[in-house]
Amino acid sequence: MTVSNGNDVHSHATPRRPLPCGIYAPTMTFFDPETEELDIPTIKKHAERLAKAGLAGLVTMGSNGEAIHCTREEKVAVTRATREALDDAGFTATPIVVGATEGSVKGTIELCKQSEAAGGDYVLLLPPSYFRAQMDEEAIVGYFTSVADRSPLPIVIYNYPGAVAGIDLDSDVLIKLAEHPNIIGTKFTCGSTGKLTRVALATKAKTPSSEGSGYMAFGGICDFTVQTLVSGGSGIIAGGANVMPKLCVQVWNLYAEGKTEEAIALQKVLSRGDWFLTKAAIAGTKQAIQTYFGYGGYPRRPLKRLEKAKVASIAEGIREAMEVEESL
Repeated sequence: MTVSNGNDVHSHATPRRPLPCGIYAPTMTFFDPETEELDIPTIKKHAERLAKAGLAGLVTMGSNGEAIHCTREEKVAVTRATREALDDAGFTATPIVVGATEGSVKGTIELCKQSEAAGGDYVLLLPPSYFRAQMDEEAIVGYFTSVADRSPLPIVIYNYPGAVAGIDLDSDVLIKLAEHPNIIGTKFTCGSTGKLTRVALATKAKTPSSEGSGYMAFGGICDFTVQTLVSGGSGIIAGGANVMPKLCVQVWNLYAEGKTEEAIALQKVLSRGDWFLTKAAIAGTKQAIQTYFGYGGYPRRPLKRLEKAKVASIAEGIREAMEVEESL
């Protein structure tokens, strides 16, 4: 198996930016605190900060990006602004993966095309789930293959049961879908390292020490970064990298360099800190950014704003991790 990570299966003139191994952040989407309109300058500022911290790539319009709260036009605007920010800061080789899920095959293909026009390099797609009772394996496989047949951008499957009414793609289905040349990876937000291991093995996934087939097996949470590496994974797409990107990168790099014990010790610090962000979700992650970096704001309603005591509790909970972050 060889997949199109960096090779354009639709024969465009310009080679696609490859997906390197390493840490990726599903970037937050920032809004004006009064009007809730997109705050494009802050979106650009954040993208530049993450790139300078050493991230391998960025993901726009994922769960942390509040894609479900944004119009199609806003999704395109955020991706375009992120590409502009990266290019202006000199990070022209940094790839962007775009969350492009819609409920239908037709709508998803259209958003994939718009994502390419906005500067995206790959798309991240959830299984369809609104009509949950009808979404059997045949329907789900049909959705991904039909989109993959016509998407100008290669697809990373997003396995996140919590966001799709409990649909949890097993390793057999993911390995089957990986046979399509335009499906080039999976993000395992299900948290199953066993499943990641099986898929990475069957697809000969890319690792820090081997190009393999080019298939990307992404862990979906930074608190199992070392575990993902042990399992033969290719990278991490993790919300915590919005707050502590340097720490996330350091854990990855230490293990990749063979400094296993140091990586494991630092993973424990990362896991302790990331739990406070995971519990507080988008509102907590944004407030952690606000506390430590002076911007962040709030999610769009109906997500609630946090009380001051909760914000202070998060800041204290990630203090150890942030001390490491600030030392790097």
